[in-house]
Amino acid sequence: MRRLSVLGTCGAWPEAGRGASGFLLEYDGFRVVLDLGYATVPRLLERCAAVEVDAVVITHEHPDHCADLSALGRALYYGERRGSPMPLYCTPGVIGRVQAMEPSEDLLSVFAPHSLPADHQIGPFRLESDLLPHYVPHAGIRLTAPGLAVAYSGDAGPGPALDRLAAGVDLFIAGATLQGEPAEGADHLLMSATEAGSWAARTGAQRLLLTHFWPGSDRERSIAEARAAFAGEVTAADEGLTLAL
Repeated sequence: MRRLSVLGTCGAWPEAGRGASGFLLEYDGFRVVLDLGYATVPRLLERCAAVEVDAVVITHEHPDHCADLSALGRALYYGERRGSPMPLYCTPGVIGRVQAMEPSEDLLSVFAPHSLPADHQIGPFRLESDLLPHYVPHAGIRLTAPGLAVAYSGDAGPGPALDRLAAGVDLFIAGATLQGEPAEGADHLLMSATEAGSWAARTGAQRLLLTHFWPGSDRERSIAEARAAFAGEVTAADEGLTLAL
């Protein structure tokens, strides 16, 4: 079974009933989590036990992308233990940010960290990553396995690395925090729905999944803006949504 389950979709903080950024990617029984922002672990645990996660990838240290790494760590620390620490692929700062919430439990007792951006083999997946523009070091992600390629921009701004990371992917998961055209001269540290659509078209992605919506924003407007720039399938991520891949 090859599928992507949405654990959370909000940027900054979660709206009522939603979570911040998070996804579960499953490939023939292998499970990779992409980001664990606020309120994502409860939805993750609806789909699998904590010990059944094979690896975690965190794009950057902002808590709307990593706060629930603490919750997963506690589930591993106090619940059923794995035979070895869970592989954790993350940018500098993530471990320190999350460990600051854990005065007594050592994250390194349950996670084995690997640095991003760098390329790694994760089970059946080849993980490629590169820096994208953001307020802190942020890794854009490409995961490829036989018959499948998925890219994830997190909530970074657009950058040349997307040409490689999203080239020809089956699914491009793109942040769509902003709506409308960016103000002239604005720092390009977040992506708009229009830009997400433009980059999906530019890179030849097959499908576009919009995420990282600012709380309270009109998601139908984001879909319309992305569709104006991309002729392929456009979907707004929604908590509980599962896409077959």
